[in-house]
Amino acid sequence: CTLGQYIDECRTIPEACRGDMVCVNQNGGYLCIPRTNPVYRSPYVNPYSNIYPPPPAPNYPTATRPLMCRFGYQMGENNQCVDIDECASESHQCNPTQICINTEGGYTCSCTEGYWLLEGQCLDIDECRYGYCQQLCANVPGSYSCTCNPGFTLNDDGRSCQDVNECTTQNPCVQNCVNTYGSFLCRCDPGYELEADGISCSDMDECSFSEFLCQHQCVNEPGSYYCSCPPGYVLLDDNRSCQDINECETRNFTCTTQQTCFNIQGGYKCLDPVKCEDPYIQINDNRCMCPAENPGCRDQPFTILYRDMDIMSGRSVPSDIFQMQATTRFPGAYYIFQIKSGNEGREFYMRQTGPISATLVMTRPVKGPRTIQLDLEMITVNTVINFRGSSVIRLRIYVSQYPF
Repeated sequence: CTLGQYIDECRTIPEACRGDMVCVNQNGGYLCIPRTNPVYRSPYVNPYSNIYPPPPAPNYPTATRPLMCRFGYQMGENNQCVDIDECASESHQCNPTQICINTEGGYTCSCTEGYWLLEGQCLDIDECRYGYCQQLCANVPGSYSCTCNPGFTLNDDGRSCQDVNECTTQNPCVQNCVNTYGSFLCRCDPGYELEADGISCSDMDECSFSEFLCQHQCVNEPGSYYCSCPPGYVLLDDNRSCQDINECETRNFTCTTQQTCFNIQGGYKCLDPVKCEDPYIQINDNRCMCPAENPGCRDQPFTILYRDMDIMSGRSVPSDIFQMQATTRFPGAYYIFQIKSGNEGREFYMRQTGPISATLVMTRPVKGPRTIQLDLEMITVNTVINFRGSSVIRLRIYVSQYPF
């Protein structure tokens, strides 16, 4: 170059810059800069335009100035610059994890829904971290899936859950079903209990709970129980207690016309008429007398009175069960009461309660069924006339089989 002479290399050198570079003339040289330089915004770029004030026009002929489109555009028909669709032509530089979005003069790399861009890579968004689902959330690439706990069903919105009423849809319970939030409970009818599986019901044996449910016998049945009484008893209105049936009053007995019906607890006895043994003579239905003028009556009780009574088995002791007293009191006489016979087990004794009376006391529990015969003797002693005599009550005690 000649010193001092201005030369525009961009005009004189063919293809001074190649590719996507643009030639820019400088004093003493030129520069090649990218087309994307902010200086070049117009779709048309004049390679011969100057940044600096134009130099004086040279005096030699100028070359024809071709039209050029800026980066991202290409010359189309009618010599117009049109946008290049880098996405359609696959000339973009987006990586496989991105999607290409064409823009005027270029393109952008973005991510699909469910991903976010981080350092040039599309990474999956974990939607489950943000509570998108009401109950259970499963993250999947680019999306998420909501599910519900057992006992719930997913609503149409795909996110919320609704309780399932198992009692109406499937009713797994054997007897009664109660729906709860997210589940259900099985209940059993009265008299049944829930088994370990929480669904089935088994009969509850109420009779095994307590021996006091029934006075006599408890009978279990499916879902309930009932009390029964032994023969000779009737169940009371409380449905647990037993009461003796008086067969003699209801005339539900089989005694002969000569016999007398005597009711006892749980049954009855047909009593034969009293027969007095010699030397006794019968003075009424239950009394025998030994006449004083009969030599055979000298050491015998003057009278024998036959009496019958019944007691319950296992009656609590001590217990007063019978009273005996003199019907006539003579001046100067006193009375001694004792058990003459039948008390071999020492279950009774006579307690004198007054000058002319005594009470038979049971001192040990007596179990039935059993019949006990006691001769209760009242001895009359009169020192004034030097008299000693006795009378006997022959007491038959019928002990019931049951303690009621």
